[in-house]
Amino acid sequence: MKRFTGFDLAALCCGLAFLYLPVLLVVLFSFNASKLVTVWGGFSLEWYGALWQDDDLLDAARLSLLIGAGAATLSTLLGTLAALALAGRRFPGRRILGGIMLAPMVLPEVILGVSILLLFVMLEAERGGLTVMLAHATFGTAFALVVIRAKLVTLNPDLEAAARDLGATPWGAFRHAVLPALAPSMAAAWLLAFTLSLDDLVIASFVNGPGATTLPIKIYSSVRLGVTPEINAIATLLIALVALIVGIAAWLQSRSAPARR
Repeated sequence: MKRFTGFDLAALCCGLAFLYLPVLLVVLFSFNASKLVTVWGGFSLEWYGALWQDDDLLDAARLSLLIGAGAATLSTLLGTLAALALAGRRFPGRRILGGIMLAPMVLPEVILGVSILLLFVMLEAERGGLTVMLAHATFGTAFALVVIRAKLVTLNPDLEAAARDLGATPWGAFRHAVLPALAPSMAAAWLLAFTLSLDDLVIASFVNGPGATTLPIKIYSSVRLGVTPEINAIATLLIALVALIVGIAAWLQSRSAPARR
């Protein structure tokens, strides 16, 4: 086995610094007592308290959480159905359908946002929180499909067959034999889709409407006028939330992974 050299350590440190140093600076200056975000004025929790006085920011956060929950639920449902279809019996066009389902993962967000906007305009749909949720579900479904399908292909098909032999209906066999095994992956897919929805700015900026300002859009609008300590504070809270969600998703994925002998 190749030894871990000093050059490897230096390269690793440079890579980690490039990725996480800006994030650490945001977290650090969220506790800055000074109103100047680039000048350290001492430790303070003032800006976290100021967040609760900003009604516009709180409304945007509530809307983002609501949209994220709805989009994640719809993404998980559609991703599960698609995974069951693609992991089952072979049928003509199976690979093409799988590629179409995964296309939102690789399409540029600008293209995806414009195409969804044109669809809503053609349908004469009023843009608002519902259109943002549906747009987020389009790309969230692709990620949910990947997570759930990865677990589904490892399941023993004899489980469902055994349940059918014991007299269970097709739905009963799925509910009692397949669904419990898929539950951790479905939960991980939900958390991943929720995180993606909470993070999205580009697509939401195309399909939102009056009164449907999500938190990323609100933060971006505020940053254009200059970074304030409140922005650092809300960004730190988002970092903590996303880290928690990613940790839970990874734990759920590890529980659903097959045990190695």
